[in-house]
Amino acid sequence: MDTEQQHHPLIDIGVNLADKRFQGETHAVLQRARDSGVSACILTATSESISHELIDLCERYAEEFPAMLSCTAGVHPHGAKNWHKASAGVLKELASHGAVVAIGETGLDFNRDFSPRPQQELAFEAQLELASELQLPVFLHERDAHQRQLEILHCYRDHLVDAVIHCFTGDKKSLFNYLDLDLHIGITGWICDERRGQELQQLVDNIPLNRLMLETDAPYLTPRTLRPKPKSSRNEPAYLPWVLDSVAQFRTEPKETIAQATSATAQQFFRLDS
Repeated sequence: MDTEQQHHPLIDIGVNLADKRFQGETHAVLQRARDSGVSACILTATSESISHELIDLCERYAEEFPAMLSCTAGVHPHGAKNWHKASAGVLKELASHGAVVAIGETGLDFNRDFSPRPQQELAFEAQLELASELQLPVFLHERDAHQRQLEILHCYRDHLVDAVIHCFTGDKKSLFNYLDLDLHIGITGWICDERRGQELQQLVDNIPLNRLMLETDAPYLTPRTLRPKPKSSRNEPAYLPWVLDSVAQFRTEPKETIAQATSATAQQFFRLDS
């Protein structure tokens, strides 16, 4: 891949920077991201404590990496069993911090069922209510729960300012259902996978350009197209250009157009300072 040709700065809308695999290396990871043309990262919260941690990270690196870091505040469906009466209040307070640009990662995960489904739905609905009240966009997770997630989203969509299905890996029907709800779609290195990513490769051209955003979901989903192959299997924001490459391969627009459009969309969606 010729990253030299790519001039337009990219925005990575999903980075799990609090993950222990980044411990002690945050500065180097951000430096590499910036050197690779990634101008901004949205850090993904998965629990109350991670939400706190991400706000701290945004503050800590604000001077050295100005306007580069923002984060979400929310509870992932895996952790929904820990949702309690005070959770919404905690998230509301966290969301008042300037670094927080969305509520999430929230949604339903019926693939692993780490939390009982009724608990997942409770935490999901509470976070959709909070996002509606605060008029913040929602960062959504969904796995093997499309029908139920859609039903719940239908009830709240009129009150939500915006929502993105992050790391979309579903089928054509679910893609069009989400697009019909006027949702945005986040594409990860899943599209770079010649085994699992075939369906997504066929579908990606159906996403309107102004609904599309790019993400690494680092440290997960390292693009299998990476050359030379990194020693570590850990993904990082610096690899976002490879996601862009694969998206461009399966769409009709030139790579530069996609880079520009996805960044403009992310900037607008998360209301980032330019």
